[in-house]
Amino acid sequence: MANQGLSPAHAHANLLQRYMDLPQGDKIQAEYVWIDADSGLRSKTTTLDGPITSVDELKEWNFDGSSTGQAEGGNSDVFLRPGAFFPDPFRRGNNIIVICETYNNDGTPNKFNHRYSCMKTMEAAAKEDPWFGLEQEYTIFGADGRPYGWPVGGFPGPQGPYYCGVGAGKVYARDMIEAHYRACLYAGVNISGINAEVMPSQWEFQVGPCKGKDMGDHLWMARYLLIRVAEEWGVTVSLHPKPLSGDWNGAGCHTNYSTNGTRAEGGMKVIEEMIKKLEKRHLQHIEVYGSDNDLRLTGRHETGHIGQFSSGVASRGASIRIPKSVAIEGKGYFEDRRPASNIDPYQVCDIMVQTTLLSA
Repeated sequence: MANQGLSPAHAHANLLQRYMDLPQGDKIQAEYVWIDADSGLRSKTTTLDGPITSVDELKEWNFDGSSTGQAEGGNSDVFLRPGAFFPDPFRRGNNIIVICETYNNDGTPNKFNHRYSCMKTMEAAAKEDPWFGLEQEYTIFGADGRPYGWPVGGFPGPQGPYYCGVGAGKVYARDMIEAHYRACLYAGVNISGINAEVMPSQWEFQVGPCKGKDMGDHLWMARYLLIRVAEEWGVTVSLHPKPLSGDWNGAGCHTNYSTNGTRAEGGMKVIEEMIKKLEKRHLQHIEVYGSDNDLRLTGRHETGHIGQFSSGVASRGASIRIPKSVAIEGKGYFEDRRPASNIDPYQVCDIMVQTTLLSA
């Protein structure tokens, strides 16, 4: 990402490395990460006495919930309970990053703790072994507030050459995207691929297949790593489903889903029954499929309309897409194309299982 200037953090990388190379003795650093009231990520660091081998070894911690929209000022302590941890690609060594749930000081789950409900749902549906794969689209903006790499005072050429593009003028910020990919692999995030998207400066990474609540843990960690890497490059990441108005594609988080029933022989019939259930609860799903999703789900730019439920084989203009290979084989998975790029994956996985496996 040359020619637009380095951020102070990026420019000082060599200076920082002098200190990061210092030994830290037996101590390790644990970065506790949680989701705030606006589906933003927050984090803070604590020192632990030694390497961690199990999440049960991690302490409960707390933070000021009145500063994150998760508690009132007069009763502001919110507690962090570790849920999963990953190797830290920034500090390396035995240092870790911890995904946490948030709890009120009376022991109840915080209003914005969607992981808690997701865990309960996955336990109830464990016999069906639900798998998820999420396709996270996002847009990169420069320090000047414009999509990264776009010409000053103008626009790039129309959409067409950018999707999975190669070459200058077709893709932007590939170095940062590669850095994020490698950080995810180091951290053990189940990232399965990346590609440049239809709108220039828009990219996608895929996470999965993951089982149950693990999908939420891995996607949130991938997002955290992306935002941290972008911070070092001096750019910002937008998860808004329609970051630019006009004839540009929006950003989604397509949700691929399967169960024991859909993956077995005769699975196509199970998929068809699930789609009928999804149609009945279309509006309930839309409620948790991301804010401002109406700006994206217009029936144009490879989307179905937000007010209409539809399904089809190989159709990218449908609410639910059945891949052609699945239709031919008669079993497998389907793709829900309605979720926006800014979803909470715990909520989406939760409602998908509730509707398809736990409802009448």
